[in-house]
Amino acid sequence: MKRRDALTLLGLGSLALAGLPRLGGNTPRKGRVVIVGGGVGGATLAKYLRLLDPGLHVTLVERNPIYIRPYGSTEVLTGHITMKDLDVTYDALHETYGVEVLIDAAVGLDPVKKLLRTAGKKELPYDRLVVSPGIQLDYGAIPGYSAQVAETRIPSGWIPGAQTALLAKQLQAMRPGGLFVLVAPPNPYRCPPGPYERAALVTEWLQRHNPTAKVIVADPKDAFVTDETMLLGWNRLYRYNPPDDYAKKLAAKVEVKRHSEGGPITWIRAKDGGKVKRLEAGSLQIHTEGGVLKADVVNVVPPMKAATLAFDLGLTDAAGWCPVDRRTFKSTKVPDVHVIGDSCIADAMPKSGFSANSQAKVAARAIVEELAGRPVPEPVWENTCYALAGMHYGLFVADVFRLVDGKIARTNGPDRYLPLDASPAQIRLGARYQQAWLRTFTQDVFE
Repeated sequence: MKRRDALTLLGLGSLALAGLPRLGGNTPRKGRVVIVGGGVGGATLAKYLRLLDPGLHVTLVERNPIYIRPYGSTEVLTGHITMKDLDVTYDALHETYGVEVLIDAAVGLDPVKKLLRTAGKKELPYDRLVVSPGIQLDYGAIPGYSAQVAETRIPSGWIPGAQTALLAKQLQAMRPGGLFVLVAPPNPYRCPPGPYERAALVTEWLQRHNPTAKVIVADPKDAFVTDETMLLGWNRLYRYNPPDDYAKKLAAKVEVKRHSEGGPITWIRAKDGGKVKRLEAGSLQIHTEGGVLKADVVNVVPPMKAATLAFDLGLTDAAGWCPVDRRTFKSTKVPDVHVIGDSCIADAMPKSGFSANSQAKVAARAIVEELAGRPVPEPVWENTCYALAGMHYGLFVADVFRLVDGKIARTNGPDRYLPLDASPAQIRLGARYQQAWLRTFTQDVFE
């Protein structure tokens, strides 16, 4: 499906953004929507609600005045960008689209009176409340790991901030010939290709600055999204020998080099003993099912669950995620509350910024139509995850989703990845697409 066709089905294809009026703060209001969480999902929703119906009063509640974007944040580790480059403001949402931006923290709600309570002692009335809280990292799921350890000794940096900066310093200070170990997360987690992109970019950086250093990915899984295209990139760039089963599949379509000596990067799958049993923060030892790894730098991407706020507001189920009606993203736990983004249960859709953006547009349309007493159109969602095996080696996975038997299902064909036989020019272009997407996606969400 062409992107244009999918957007048309979403009901947004006819919105030529350049032709829409600039919205000021004095537009008459009809209906109140309060959004909690100013990440990709919440910001997209706020903007598109005002585009779809300028009469809506839209309030965005976010505890931080600056959004630090997670997508592309691994490039801080390699010095391609700085932490400052991750900063995004909410200025355009307020000044251009008339969104009321409240820097405050939600602390509770009254679903009967339809009031959201904030730490700043405000009570915000709503016709619809939308919660887009993101994820929290379950540090305690790995014995020996904790939030304190992550902030001082073994950073995660999967939610960008001080831990990202700490990990960058540790990488740059690593001894010659040292070992960098990345502990990958179990499913489901935010940004499926992300841990393997991080391992690749760290390997590329080490080849230039610490050429005898090694990288190991310790994984509780046996496969990951974009695995074939990523492993092929590692084979070409870093002398990586894929596992025999992968090598056989890849060799049926493209040449796979067999290197007499392995390169600087190793992937230890669950079946090969990659699952981590515990960590020793003081000695930087990682105890896996296959043995003990003694590292110089450890980066843990721990298991994830819905953000704390989702639990506090009573939106989660026993598994730690938020069940929703797939057509509208209404919570099945609390009436007149919607949940979008990483915290919600969206079946086949991955937890990614692109997914949150797509869900927000569908939810915006559903809210506008329901408040106007009109039927909600059949939704269509998209997701594209761009990733890098090296700064000039781009790859991707692109999908279209529809409702099938009440669940969100992937409905495009098998050609969802960069072709294994892609030319060098196509691969370089994929990397250019990734860099361009970082800019244009941020513009679509926040500007």
